[in-house]
Amino acid sequence: MGSVLRSSETDTQFVPVGDPTRRLPGVEGVWVFVIADMTVFAVLFGSFIIGRHQNPDLFEGSRHALNPNFGGVNTLILLTSSWFAALALDAVRKSRFALAQRLIGGAFLCGLAFMVSKAIEYTEKLNAGISLLTNDFFMYYFTLTGIHLFHVVAGNVVLLVLWFMARSRSFDPQRPVVLECGAIYWHMVDLIWIILFPLLYLVR
Repeated sequence: MGSVLRSSETDTQFVPVGDPTRRLPGVEGVWVFVIADMTVFAVLFGSFIIGRHQNPDLFEGSRHALNPNFGGVNTLILLTSSWFAALALDAVRKSRFALAQRLIGGAFLCGLAFMVSKAIEYTEKLNAGISLLTNDFFMYYFTLTGIHLFHVVAGNVVLLVLWFMARSRSFDPQRPVVLECGAIYWHMVDLIWIILFPLLYLVR
């Protein structure tokens, strides 16, 4: 932030001058949605922690029934997808629409890979006789990961729309608001999973 020096016979002061080119990415509404969504997940995380504190043996024993390899692979998939989304935004700002289209496509494919991996994991659990009704741990497991999976599906729909927009060069390189909003949402989905993975799979 710059400043302007004002002088007089009696005083000297600096008056801040705002930078008109700086702004919050996206629109205010998407940030309100992200904060509200994260608040809901924070409440669910808190409820899970309380439940684990009240019945540590059940939660710890049930945790061992999960395959951390699935969680680790899914984490890498979403981190890669978020990286693609960030690179796509940078490409649009440089008017490199063809590159942005490929990067958004890469983020979309990562989202599909996450859904396939989650479907395989769910199938493995159901075939082993583990469901939402097995115990409190798996009630939280299926609820939390299911809500997150819904967010991934919704995010993939958004990425598909953004892919078509990049293909038609519909973004304004100076202010790609729609792409910024989509990237913000996708980063939120990634952040939620980064919390979910250790909470469900790793924390003793």
